[in-house]
Amino acid sequence: MSQPTERAATFGEVFAVPEFRVLFGSFALLVGGDSVKMLALSVLVYAQSGSPGLSAAAYMVGWLPYIFGGMFLLSLADRLPPRALMIAGELVRMVVCLLLAFAGLPVWAMLALVLVTGLFSPVFMAARNAMLPDVLPGDAFVLARSLMGVTSAAAQVGGLALGGAFLALTGAHGALAVTAVLSLAAALVLRYGLPYRPARQAKAHGTVRATVRATLRVNRELLADPKVRGLLLAAWLPVMCLAGAEAMIVPYMGGQGQAGVVLAAAAVGMAVGEFCVGRFAAPAVRERLSLPLAVLLGVPWLFFVLRPGIFWAAVLAAVASAGLAYQLGLQRRFLDAVPERVRGQAFGLQSSGLMTGQAAGAAIIGGVGEVSGPAPAMVAGGVAAVAVALALFRQLSAPVRQSRG
Repeated sequence: MSQPTERAATFGEVFAVPEFRVLFGSFALLVGGDSVKMLALSVLVYAQSGSPGLSAAAYMVGWLPYIFGGMFLLSLADRLPPRALMIAGELVRMVVCLLLAFAGLPVWAMLALVLVTGLFSPVFMAARNAMLPDVLPGDAFVLARSLMGVTSAAAQVGGLALGGAFLALTGAHGALAVTAVLSLAAALVLRYGLPYRPARQAKAHGTVRATVRATLRVNRELLADPKVRGLLLAAWLPVMCLAGAEAMIVPYMGGQGQAGVVLAAAAVGMAVGEFCVGRFAAPAVRERLSLPLAVLLGVPWLFFVLRPGIFWAAVLAAVASAGLAYQLGLQRRFLDAVPERVRGQAFGLQSSGLMTGQAAGAAIIGGVGEVSGPAPAMVAGGVAAVAVALALFRQLSAPVRQSRG
């Protein structure tokens, strides 16, 4: 006899959990605040240096530490209590914003400050992601991940709009000060809204060397497991190709104005895809959709061979980004595959690989664009995405369900 089909969770059930409401609200503040911070930093750097290149570097510098933090520090996510880590992340962001706003730092010092403090960002995010299955078991965890994806897209767009408004009203210094206040508010919400939970691992030696050794050891263990490694590659590689194609939108559209419309459409497509698949697809259906949705990440970019205008470019970018919902079908399988004692580091490794892969994809397809032009590079990114999805057929396909006679 077949096993009963698991019922999909509902938004009402997820939001009925007080701890999730706190995690959800503080996450929205984090993503929106980071968008404001990086936009304001970019404006500050440009005002001081007059260099468009340094200004662009300032906007991207917040993501670079994920590479190094993910490689060397992630074990802290399981060795320290999660609430304390999340609060520490908000307080660090508050201090960084205040220093950027009022310390009168030169450009090199501002960039160095964001780089060094950002090394711990993957640890703070890993603690948050690993806590979700603790407070939301079963399919509610997957729906919560869907909500986080929708929130991330909406908060990025909202944060950029809010940042633009603050920059117009108060200037970059005022925008950073407001972000610092929001960070303090999020820290207070976490402190008084979440109960204390102990670390997953017994307290170990707290030296930097011990942390680095533990992180490297567990990363090796996770990557040595064929099932975990396959699921990580399935999470990383298709997104890397999508990021490469999206990185060509600005040069393809010929400027920030029209490119902003296309990028906003991509964010909306991502939010709609995450919402629909997370809310309306049953758990088994989500897993079956992983492969076709991963292929969908690449197919729309093939049409850029026709050089579409802004309307069709926005539609194609939105459809491609909707395919990001393929990751929802991997979440439960990944959670089941990793040992509970290193869950924080496992989710941190997944996130760090995503950040690193997106940067690598943008660099690779950007290099293709230098040689061939933006449109052929976008097509190349689409071809790569489809090829990668098909190569990962086994990892993206739904597992065969056991039946009992």
